[in-house]
Amino acid sequence: MARGARRRRARPAARGPGGLAPRGRRPARGGGRPLTVLGFDTATAATAVALLPDGGAEPLEARDDPVPGERPRHTTRLLALARTLLDRAGLAFADLDLIAVGTGPGSFTGLRIGVATARALAQATGAPVAGVSTLRALAEVPADPETLVLPVVDARRGEVFVAGWRGGAEVFHPRAMTPGELAELAEAGGAGERRPWLGVGDGAVRFHDVLVAAGVSVPEPGSPVHRISAVTVCRLAAEAEPAPGRAVVPDYLRAPDAEEALRARTERR
Repeated sequence: MARGARRRRARPAARGPGGLAPRGRRPARGGGRPLTVLGFDTATAATAVALLPDGGAEPLEARDDPVPGERPRHTTRLLALARTLLDRAGLAFADLDLIAVGTGPGSFTGLRIGVATARALAQATGAPVAGVSTLRALAEVPADPETLVLPVVDARRGEVFVAGWRGGAEVFHPRAMTPGELAELAEAGGAGERRPWLGVGDGAVRFHDVLVAAGVSVPEPGSPVHRISAVTVCRLAAEAEPAPGRAVVPDYLRAPDAEEALRARTERR
């Protein structure tokens, strides 16, 4: 089959922001019609992108993982990876039914880039946007229903962003806390004694020893459970209610580093 044969329509001549082809609104969700979903997450140093084509085709995924010490490359890699996946599927941005974006918590700059990109794509293509909690996406790992899955994102400043899910149900809401406070929470909850707790994410890797001492099981650093899956972001978004682009906002959980630094300088005066 020719590469362009899978497209459902010719690209319109008019172009919107960034050279993307705008289109009219698709029919409302529901009715069982498959969706073509582009999803991405930039809450951590990684740039994770996935395409969930309609019609039952296999999802496509690409990511950029900087080595330790390198700066994230969200600005240069996000749209480039998205275009690569669309090209592989024989699709265009105008073919998207839904745009999924990880809303954090995580890096202030990374979240701002991801959400701004999702909004721009929504404006240019007419596709709705669905925000997905980065912690919720991390929690989607194979685990026994009795296991409390603890997605942990390194928040810097000696803190982590964390939440808890068991059997797909939220046990405690996302919050920022120190690794010591998280260890106390795990010990109080009977981690490793009454019920198993599983720590995943870059924060679980960084504070491995603290969590393991508190009874939390943490897989080896190279395990895929520590990486945010953009395919999971797509699937969770497809089950959620979409929203206008401006209604999707980052979940910072705390003030950005620049605001905290300014506040600290002000208080010292």
